Amino acid sequence: MKKLLILFFCSSCFLGIFAQTPRAQSLDNASFDQIKIVEDTLGALGFLMVNDSLPEHRFGACKKFIPKLVQALKNKNSFNYSFDRLNTISILYPPDSTFRIITWQLYVDKNTYHQYGAIQMNTSDLKLHRLLDRPGNPINIETTELNSEQWLGAVYYNIYQFETPDGPQYLLFGFDGKSFFSKRKVLDVLKFRNGKPFFGSPVFVKQTENQPSIIQTRLVLNYSAESSVKLNYDLHLEMIIFDHLTQQPSPFPGEDFTYIPDGTYEGYQLKNGIWEYQEKIFDHKYEMNEFPVPEPILGGDRKSRKNILGKKNN
Repeated sequence: MKKLLILFFCSSCFLGIFAQTPRAQSLDNASFDQIKIVEDTLGALGFLMVNDSLPEHRFGACKKFIPKLVQALKNKNSFNYSFDRLNTISILYPPDSTFRIITWQLYVDKNTYHQYGAIQMNTSDLKLHRLLDRPGNPINIETTELNSEQWLGAVYYNIYQFETPDGPQYLLFGFDGKSFFSKRKVLDVLKFRNGKPFFGSPVFVKQTENQPSIIQTRLVLNYSAESSVKLNYDLHLEMIIFDHLTQQPSPFPGEDFTYIPDGTYEGYQLKNGIWEYQEKIFDHKYEMNEFPVPEPILGGDRKSRKNILGKKNN
């Protein structure tokens, strides 16, 4: 109950911050200096959120982080401040720069993570949409549209804008720590309707021979914590690429089975605003000892090591 109360308090800090205003202009020196001062505090709190060994300290840092972030964003034209020194949160901009999406993760215990987030619109005065990561998920998670208060929490590591007959929509590639034994990657779709954000769009179409089409609003990959799974947009192939997962008996107590990549890839290709399924991207099936591995986000030597947000650790 104590954890839920703290999480509710953290989420509710975003309430009441909505205003329809013109697009943001340049950030003046006074606002820049004020935000920079707050950013130093945010950096310290963000470090505690991720690294402190005591849960009450992590909760406390999160509780203080949210109003401090809002304080910084209330400065006029804050949209143009990049917060480059905040290595524990993700800030992504689409190519049209109409908004930015801010997300981060709080480790609760070995079986629970919570995500926090907000969408800041590109306006002179603050217009912010809070994102609430609700416990549990809808039954039909891959076919449901969700509003900002039903957000399927994730820390986003990439964004890709595409056009549809209904206007621009945005692919959001995200990671959810989920639990000690199981992780999750999510490909969600962000769109705006009457100025409000919604998640999920029926744009993923899977057609197999002699079978009816399967239409999904998002892609969700649950996999073993011992595996590394790819889910991203490939600029060279101009496709969404992700690992094909196979079911295996789980080595972990309390789990009957888990999912791991088998060395092949699936994908989706954009055609007339719809992402059409491609069953097999590469003809060659890689063995484990020759599996192609790009420069890692996590791992490597201490100087070059990066976190899940792709930012270098100090």
